[in-house]
Amino acid sequence: MINLSDKAIDKVKEFLASQEEKYAGVRFAVVGGGCSGFQYEMNLAKQSQESDQVFEIDGLQVFIDSQSLSALKGTEIDYVESIEGAGFKFKNPNATGTCGCGESFQV
Repeated sequence: MINLSDKAIDKVKEFLASQEEKYAGVRFAVVGGGCSGFQYEMNLAKQSQESDQVFEIDGLQVFIDSQSLSALKGTEIDYVESIEGAGFKFKNPNATGTCGCGESFQV
């Protein structure tokens, strides 16, 4: 399972509430790409897919496909705001390395 900080949950809920379309929750995935081989993907989801594991975290539905689940197990997701910008930060205990900019990782 993954863990989302209170700030991350609040930010996702805020974003979901601001959408004109109705979404069921948020989908996290690991996809190929970046300097180190894998990247995180985060999208709004209207419904679960057949291969999804569905979690409810503080009233927020989280969808993770079965292939991404092992790479995301134990990951902590936070929302941070700094002088450099704002965004979601992933702290993944399964990552064995990252690229210099921190946007991609190895497992």
